[in-house]
Amino acid sequence: MNKLALPISVLALIASVASFFHFQSTSKQVYVDVNKLLDGYDRTKVERAAFENKATTLRANVDSLIANWQQELKNYEKERSSFSKKELELKQQLLSNQQQQVNNYQQAIQKQIQEEDQKVTQTVINDINDYVKEYGKQKGYKIILGAVGGGNIMYADDSADLTDEVLEGLNNQYKGRK
Repeated sequence: MNKLALPISVLALIASVASFFHFQSTSKQVYVDVNKLLDGYDRTKVERAAFENKATTLRANVDSLIANWQQELKNYEKERSSFSKKELELKQQLLSNQQQQVNNYQQAIQKQIQEEDQKVTQTVINDINDYVKEYGKQKGYKIILGAVGGGNIMYADDSADLTDEVLEGLNNQYKGRK
């Protein structure tokens, strides 16, 4: 009985190791470079350009208000000596209120720009996520990991990188929607 136990154990060990490597090699674990998808996706470029145009307009409005306030301040400095004490107090209060309004508006615009930027980015990310999910289902992948420069995938064989293939399909899908 002991004579059969050793060969059976060795065969069982070989079978388990072989099946482990077989399943590992046929496992459909792949990844995409998320930053490369974001940068290469056509919709990212379109949305980013529209966002930049809007942000530039909003910043120009703020700059215009700041320039107006600075001009008012310069005028006040020039004419200050000709004002009565009461006029000086009123003008200073007016300039102070105007400065506070400009500051509040500037903060509101900065917040709006940040929110718009987040919204645009999230829209593009949602597009990419939806596409990758469908792509994975169609191709029968068990898992598709998203790699970013932060190191969540420290090493992967190049054959597991689907980034270019996914990016091409994503852009083709986007072009079909336009």
